[in-house]
Amino acid sequence: MATLDKQFESPLGNHMLACPAQGQWSSFQLVNEMGDGEPYAGLAYEVIDSEGQSYRGHLDVTGVGKVSNHFAGPIALTFDDEHDRSVEVYARLMGRRSYGLPISELQVRAEQTRYRNKDGSRTDKNPAQACAAAYYQVEVRHLVKHVAHLPPEVERHYPPSQGASRIMGRHGRRGVALLPQQHTVLEVRPLRALRPMLSTRSEFCALNLYQLALMATLSYCPFGQKPDKPPVEKGGLSFPLQPSMGNWFGDALAKFDEIWKVDPGQNSRHYPLYEDVPYSKRLEIAPFDPELYKANDPELDENQETPASIHFLDDSKDKAGATNTQAFITHNDELILISVRGTYELMADGLRDADAFQVPFAEGEGQVHRGFYEAAKKAHAFVTRYLDKFYAGQKLIICGHSLGGAVTLLLSELLRREQDFNYNIQLYTYGAPRAGDASFIKGAASLVHYRIVNHNDPVPSVPGTWMNTKAGVFTSGLALTFVNVPAGLSVFVAGITNLKGEPYGHHGKLFHFMPVEFSRKERSSILWEPGCDTITQHAACEVMLQQKNGLPERPALLSQILSAKNHLMTGSYIPCCWATLRRWQESQASRRSLVTEREFALIDGALVRVTGQAREKASELDRQTLKYRDTHQHTTGALMLEIDKIAMTRARLDTLRYRLVTEKDIYGSVADQPEALAENLLRWNAHPENNEAEQLARVPKSDAEHELLSAIHGHSIGTPYTLDIDSFI
Repeated sequence: MATLDKQFESPLGNHMLACPAQGQWSSFQLVNEMGDGEPYAGLAYEVIDSEGQSYRGHLDVTGVGKVSNHFAGPIALTFDDEHDRSVEVYARLMGRRSYGLPISELQVRAEQTRYRNKDGSRTDKNPAQACAAAYYQVEVRHLVKHVAHLPPEVERHYPPSQGASRIMGRHGRRGVALLPQQHTVLEVRPLRALRPMLSTRSEFCALNLYQLALMATLSYCPFGQKPDKPPVEKGGLSFPLQPSMGNWFGDALAKFDEIWKVDPGQNSRHYPLYEDVPYSKRLEIAPFDPELYKANDPELDENQETPASIHFLDDSKDKAGATNTQAFITHNDELILISVRGTYELMADGLRDADAFQVPFAEGEGQVHRGFYEAAKKAHAFVTRYLDKFYAGQKLIICGHSLGGAVTLLLSELLRREQDFNYNIQLYTYGAPRAGDASFIKGAASLVHYRIVNHNDPVPSVPGTWMNTKAGVFTSGLALTFVNVPAGLSVFVAGITNLKGEPYGHHGKLFHFMPVEFSRKERSSILWEPGCDTITQHAACEVMLQQKNGLPERPALLSQILSAKNHLMTGSYIPCCWATLRRWQESQASRRSLVTEREFALIDGALVRVTGQAREKASELDRQTLKYRDTHQHTTGALMLEIDKIAMTRARLDTLRYRLVTEKDIYGSVADQPEALAENLLRWNAHPENNEAEQLARVPKSDAEHELLSAIHGHSIGTPYTLDIDSFI
């Protein structure tokens, strides 16, 4: 029998000679953060002693195991047995063609436990400590062989003894080293993760409105992987950059950190609504392990796959044929999330925005914007590579802001028209410009698309319906300036007509933010579906009027719209989406309609005055001579069409006076699990920022409340009123 000349220090501080004599015993217990060992009952373990002898057994019903008569010195405890694939979600992850996961039975058990502290922080004490000679806090990664797919390690109060593992030498390189002749309790950190709540129902909901605004903004950030250039050697991968897509899904949320920043310059905290899920149901970042996956082999050099190349598209402008498109993609067993970046750099992305030439949409019908189409095809190649690896029937949830919104529309239609696939797609775009003509829009009619426009955002008005392939293929029209109406309804440009080919149009169901200002101290905001250009095209028309001959020069138009505050995500769209979610929550709780009588009266009165002035102008043009009537026939027709659209807009507004919002309207499919939803809302509402009094999120006072306050203050609150578009956020 070999003799060891190494010594180790006991918990009492006495030095003992490590002798290979047998007759030692060690016992251990696995418990959760509540001190209960039942979650680990029956789990198979392996122990290696200081001489390399292996001992196998199973934990009892209390999570306790014991090894008797092992060689003197510490032992190393591991739990390497794979899950038996009896649970479908784990079987699918373990058996998938690309990046199959080595899921252990210990991982499955740890995913079924929960945190004692709701914020996921480590406990500072455990009931099981009372019966322990030694007590350690460990994670699944400390006890199993393959760890690349597991979350990064977090700080702990009671780390295992490093001295014991050093004494064991090569036999202590894996597992947790335990000292002999004592009972050791191991508190295993729950294997849980945070996941942004998303509805998989096709119907619009306020939850996705807000959550996807955050995800669309996150697409502007880099991926955040270090090192970021292949080849990457084993064990050298991390995601330290904040904010970044890699840090969100590969680090912070995997460690249960409730992060909120989606833009480096973001100051206001807008937390997503998170749900606490088993780690395997998180939104995934693929593991990196050159020993397990051939695609990760560093010898592949630039062709080596890393999480960055799998999840992130960076078609940089310095590459040959680059479109400067940026996007990210991630997934779980229910959905695949895709986000495409919007306009970022004026010289690169701006010129793509300005390239309004139409080209055939080869995969479907109609004509589309050439610049957006080129970017969409790059994004499509990136997405289909990912789907080949990880698609298993999930819902595709896609989002994008600005240029990213136009690109995602074309991307979604490319995916929808792929042969042998029937992708279930849900698209949310924010401030997206037009991307295709009327034939394209008709062909894509069945694509579920919710188009979000922040009240005065000019970008959705370009390319204009009068823009197409070349200058000189349109006739100019008449700009009608309304008087004695709110600023946001002051301009309508009629009769600019495309004379060659079909004009650009918008796809999707429009949801429009409008602020309603009763006075300097009282205002609100509504999300609705107006159908008239007087509201939705106002900002672009204002810019248009500043150019010569009634038509803008594209570079000048771009430089103005990119500086428009209503187009920004962190400054406008995200606060608007958050305010809408808050207001819908309040409306549902108080059983109030989405538009109050006071709001209806203010907006409807303005629309009535706009209609009257449009009718007067149309009559004036009709009374002119035949010569001028022929010249202005497009203008007269456009005015009459706009009057009809305003009537439709008023009718839509009227229906909101009586509509009561439901939990499904707010949370979509998440409402189907009321207990989990209630728990997740408690987490969200625990942040003070989500309980601050924000005027745009408030339901305005009723008429009775308004009259009472008017009597108290001695004046009529909200009179005179303005719908001050520029005051929004």
